[in-house]
Parts: sequence; structure tokens; C-alpha cells
Amino acid sequence: MKLHVIQQRRLWWTISLAVILSGVIAMVISWQQLGAPLRPSLDFVGGTRLQIERDCTQPTTCQEPIALTNVRAVLTAQGLPATNVQLLGAERQGVSIRTTTLTVDQRTALQAALDAELGPFDPLRTQIDTVGPVIGQQLLASGLMALIVAFAGIIAYLTLRFQFDYAFFAIVALFHDVFVTAGIFAILGLTAGVEVDSLFIVALLTIVGFSVNDTVVIYDRVRETIKQHPNDSIDDIVDASVNQTLTRSINTTLTTTLPLLAILLFGGATLKFFALALIIGFIAGAYSSIFVASTLLAWWRERREVPGGGEAIPNSEAD
Repeated sequence: MKLHVIQQRRLWWTISLAVILSGVIAMVISWQQLGAPLRPSLDFVGGTRLQIERDCTQPTTCQEPIALTNVRAVLTAQGLPATNVQLLGAERQGVSIRTTTLTVDQRTALQAALDAELGPFDPLRTQIDTVGPVIGQQLLASGLMALIVAFAGIIAYLTLRFQFDYAFFAIVALFHDVFVTAGIFAILGLTAGVEVDSLFIVALLTIVGFSVNDTVVIYDRVRETIKQHPNDSIDDIVDASVNQTLTRSINTTLTTTLPLLAILLFGGATLKFFALALIIGFIAGAYSSIFVASTLLAWWRERREVPGGGEAIPNSEAD
């Protein structure tokens, strides 16, 4: 079966714009509610996170789920009314509490109060993390700088290897992948309380590398096909190039996504959303390489070049 990407390019662009626009709207809402486009984790804002789960081996402990109002009552009594609270698990037998930086005595008092009101809790499942606000800001700044350097390096590489228009539309595709991933996480942050941490920045960098590699394969085939068939139209060249590399793109995406799916379903909580970000980004990267970067290149070149990639002849000279 031959895929006609050029013929339906407006459909591909509409799908991408719809997904990106939904994400941007979620980011705006998140900014209004949380002061950030994505729900930031402890890594970026600093503070103390306490995650505890009930010890269900004790009789009558887990008969009822934890009530959010009871948790907030304990926090208010401890002088922490503005704390972020999230219930964990389908049966809501655990709770994650994120608050300002607490001393050892404050953490001990809070755990004791929670244990008395909601417990007993399993000490083996208790997690306590503390990050200073300065370190959080440094992590965020370093992550954003890494993304900027990665984009600059990709532009330079693609401009040297191909031409500037190849590089430009490859970067457009990369922005597409980053915005799709960030937008979906913004939606998850508003609807499910999903936070982004330093691993999310690592996921974005990985997505950028994966996506540009797929785009380079298609662009390289486009360049080779132009040399072999200089009289063909750019639309036919791009269609042929995409179809010649389609199997490779699908196989690469599947072989990288399946292990990530296993991590998402069976891995630990630390890597769960890291794997989810990679899955979203890899699928978006394959989509943008096939349906966005290639079609934008064809759209641009058919307006400035004659078939086969040569420069367009002015009308006055052609007559």
C-alpha cells in the first residue's frame, strides 16, 4: 500500500495544530492556576515531599479510603494549610504531600500526626524528599539551556549536511514534538495532577534526538531521489521517499516504544512518567517526520522551484 502524504497534507497539519492548540490552552490554564505552564515537581520548585501508604496488613486499617478532608485537617493543625496533597492508588490508601521545606522535627511531628489520624502507615513505603529552591531553579535553568544548545547544534548540523530549508523544517518538526509532549503533560497535570521533574527534561532531549534522526533519514532519501529523478515533481519525490523509508520509521518506533510500554506498565513510580513522555514523544516524532517535515518541505519547494529541485524560472524568461 502506498501512502499519499502530499495529497492529504492539510489533514496532517490540522491534526497537529489541533493537538498543539489543546496543549497550549492547557498550558495557559495551568499558568493561571499554578504559575507555570506545566505542574512543576519538587525538583524545580524546592520543598519537602512526604509520600506514605497505609499498612494494610494491620486489621481494619484499609477498610475505608483516605479522606482528603482528614489529611488537610492534620496539615492545618500543623500550620501547613497551603500544602499540595494527592491521594495515591486506585484504592486511595496512600497520600503524597508536598509542602515548604521542613526540618527533621517538623517532618517527625507531621508523620506522627498523620499516623495517629489515618494510619498506621507502612514505614517501608515511606518516602521523604527535600530539595532547596536554589537547586530547583538551577536544575530548571540547566535543562532549558540543554534544550537550546541541542536545537542550535541540530540547526548547524542539518544546514551543513543539507540546506537551510531542510534544517528549518526539521526544527519545526522538533518544536512540534516538544509542544505535543509538553501539551499532553499540561493536560495530565490539570486533570490527573501529573508533575514534571528533571527526568522530563531528559525525556525531551531524548525525543529531540530520536525525532531528528528519523527526519534526517527521510530528507536524505529525498535528496538522493532528486539526484536520480531530477525531472520529477517535488511532490512525487517526497511521496516516494516517505514510502521507501516508511517501514524503517514504523519498525524503529515500535521497537523503541514496546520496552517503554513495559516500563510504564510494570516499572517503578520514578520511571513511570519518564517512560510515558518518551512514548508520546517518539510517536509524535515519527508522525512529524513522515507527515509534517516532509510535507512542509514539499510545500515550500514547489513554490520556489521547478520539478527536480532546480530554481524556478521567472515568467518573463519562460515566455
